Amino acid sequence: MEAALRVVRYLKGSPGQGVLLRSNSQLSVSGDSPVSWKTKKQHIVTLSSAEAEYRSMAALVCELKWLKGLLAIQYQLNSIFLNIGVGVVQCSNHHHHHGPKKLFVFGDSYADTGNDRNPDAKSWKEPYGITFPGKPSGRFSDGRVFTDFLAKSLKLKSPIPYIRRNRRNSHLRYGMNLAYGGTGVFDTKMPYPNMTTQINMFQQLLNQSIFTPQDLQHSIAYVSLVGNDYTNYLANGGTAQGLQTFIPKVVNQLVLNIERIYKMGVKKILVTGLQPLGCLPHSTYPSLYKKCDNASNTATQFHNLLLQKSVLKLNNMTANGSTSFPFVTIDLYKAFSSIIQPPIAEQKKSVFKNLLVPCCTGLNSTYDCGSVDANFKKMYTVCSDPKSYFFWDSSHPTQAGWEALTLSLQSIIQQLR
Repeated sequence: MEAALRVVRYLKGSPGQGVLLRSNSQLSVSGDSPVSWKTKKQHIVTLSSAEAEYRSMAALVCELKWLKGLLAIQYQLNSIFLNIGVGVVQCSNHHHHHGPKKLFVFGDSYADTGNDRNPDAKSWKEPYGITFPGKPSGRFSDGRVFTDFLAKSLKLKSPIPYIRRNRRNSHLRYGMNLAYGGTGVFDTKMPYPNMTTQINMFQQLLNQSIFTPQDLQHSIAYVSLVGNDYTNYLANGGTAQGLQTFIPKVVNQLVLNIERIYKMGVKKILVTGLQPLGCLPHSTYPSLYKKCDNASNTATQFHNLLLQKSVLKLNNMTANGSTSFPFVTIDLYKAFSSIIQPPIAEQKKSVFKNLLVPCCTGLNSTYDCGSVDANFKKMYTVCSDPKSYFFWDSSHPTQAGWEALTLSLQSIIQQLR
């Protein structure tokens, strides 16, 4: 015991030094194998034992290759066995990304980054995109949307829109965005693929081997559903009373969709709950943007309650005893409310001076942000400082609004890295 403590004291007091034992030493791991001890303060912080072992493996191989060249010793480095599996490690300074490798996006305008190429679509008209990238880019905001901020939080670049899939393969490195603005789980008035069709398009990409099963194993799916089905339902003569039977149909179809994505091989799926629909500018316009519509918010909460119960059931069915559940709900209702309806004591601290008023509005109820008349005269007004507004237009947050929402959701996002 005294000898062992003496060795430990030596190691602790001599960082950077080593203890090298001859091959015929009595102290060995197995047979005549030599033992090498070394202590050193590490300049990299590892977040898991697996990562630490991987880095140690790489450092070991680097030293062995150096010794082999220096002493011309014939080492046979067939493989290195560790509890994390069997692998061959190459000596390299390459940075290894241990989070999700790709992001696949499905849904609507809260996630779309340019799939709607219709020249009449407002996302391709001024003043959309004035903050980023400085011109219309197909995003329904003055700049970046949640897809962009989510990808950044996961240390990825925003995935390429589906319509640009035939460009260079390097653009596919971070996944793909199949979301189309104005769509839902069912068909809407917009002539674009609903969520089921978007998933069919994704299946075609897999059939064409554009993405592999291994890609999916290390990827995340983000599924956005923010109310277009309900807008379409009410626009086609649906009633508030009828929503009680229509909402379960929407949630059931959404659950079928995310379950299908999981069965295709994606092992972590983020699905949005509804934001407070009664607090969107098109709902608060009758009160001059001063009051949320309680009836709409009640229906929203019913949708979210059904979704939470369904996701919990899915997780219980698929977790297989794991503490890491494959389905994660993004509580947009809480995130939105924390910003646009903060406690009175917090209102003065808000970075947003205008919580319910949109930055870009039509001159009257006939027009919307980006509208022009027959002579191409602008029929809208734009605020001078979008950063001080949470809402961009009648339905969508500004880039600053999305950034604030992403910050409020970091506790969920950080669990995915």
